[in-house]
Parts: sequence; C-alpha cells; structure tokens
Amino acid sequence: MPEIALNLTSAYERLRHEILQGDLQSGERLRVADLHARYGFGLTPIREALMRLTSEGLVVTEANRGARVRAVTLEELHDLMQTRREIEALCLRASMANGGAEWEAQVLSTMHLLARADLPQSPGDSATAAIWERKHRDFHHALISACGSPWLLRIWDDLADHSERYRKLRLLNYRALSADVRDLNADHRAIMDAVINRDADRAVRLMDLHLHNTESAVARLLHDQLTTGDTR
Repeated sequence: MPEIALNLTSAYERLRHEILQGDLQSGERLRVADLHARYGFGLTPIREALMRLTSEGLVVTEANRGARVRAVTLEELHDLMQTRREIEALCLRASMANGGAEWEAQVLSTMHLLARADLPQSPGDSATAAIWERKHRDFHHALISACGSPWLLRIWDDLADHSERYRKLRLLNYRALSADVRDLNADHRAIMDAVINRDADRAVRLMDLHLHNTESAVARLLHDQLTTGDTR
C-alpha cells in the first residue's frame, strides 16, 4: 500500500476510534495542526480523514470554523435508538429464519466471551471499556449476522457505531444509580435463549426492551451531563 494511503487509513482509524471511545469529546474542535501534533500524521491524510468522518456523520464541518466532533444530543439519541430497534428487529427475525448450527455456535461463543469481559472500574477506565464494547458488539452482530442482507448489515453497522458513542456513557458510569444497571448479561442471556429456541416473537420483544432500557438510562445520564457541561 502506498505510504500516503497507509497514512490516510491510519489517521482515519485513529480519529474514528478516539471519537467512538470519547477520547475526542462531543463538540470538540478538530484543528488539523493540533491533530498533526497529536498523532504525527501528515496534514493531507488528516484533512482527508476528517472529510471521510464527516461523510459518516461523526464529524461536522462549519463554515469558517473548521471541524468538530459531532455533538451528542437527546434528540439524536431517541431518533437513533428508535431506528436501531426497528432495523435490529428486521435483522434478528431474518437471521433466526436463515441461521443454522454454525450461526448458533457463533451466538453462543460470543455470549460466552462477553459474559467474561471485565467492566471498567471508573469513568476513566476507557481501555477496559473498549474491550467490553468490542465483545458486546460481537455478540449483537452475531445475533443478526445470518439475516442474508448485506444492506441491512451495513445499515446496522452504521447505527451500532453511533449508538456506541452514547452507550459508553452508561458503561463508564454503570455504578451510578441513574444508569440502572443490575446484571449487564441477564438481558443478553435471555435474548440468546430465545434465539437458540427459535422463539422469534420473544427474541424481538426482549431485544426491543433491552435497547429501550439502554436508551432510557443513557438519556438520564446524558441529561445530567449536558446540564453540567460534561459529556465525557
């Protein structure tokens, strides 16, 4: 791969990761010179990475003000999660209709790994949170991976990316009462059992409730943080 293309890929992946994990915070200004100093990538790869992230909705560009990390808002959270619930229901029903023994094994194995992933011990424990998020993403993707539609999977993947920006608020603050977290894996196991038993109506109902509960908890936390001006 030519060096400039490699630098573009590296700059894009680094910026994208730090936006999704919250290292680059909601609304933070993204000056090309600052990013060059921070990461050591060339100015051109950074500009092109910002353009790519703008097309994905993770960065916004303002006339005469440059680029910023897209701000998190309660309005976007509700719209995002409602859309995800609808898409996830379509994907899950189709996946249960199409999936075979190998798909079931993937669902079981990703649940096993998720159940054994450590939770972050503080809001600053982003490294542990990132590992848990990966296991969580793998489980949800496994559930819908047999849906048979590359377009539905592509849409789901985009929604999952944006959901991750919001869900991390609950994960990093799961000890707070407003996060309403009791057993993080109980919902996942119940969904898995319904899926393995091919009870589509129950699986979709449990998934919808699971995503709705996450949305409600994140909304409470986001309201508190937007009020105080701290959206980390």
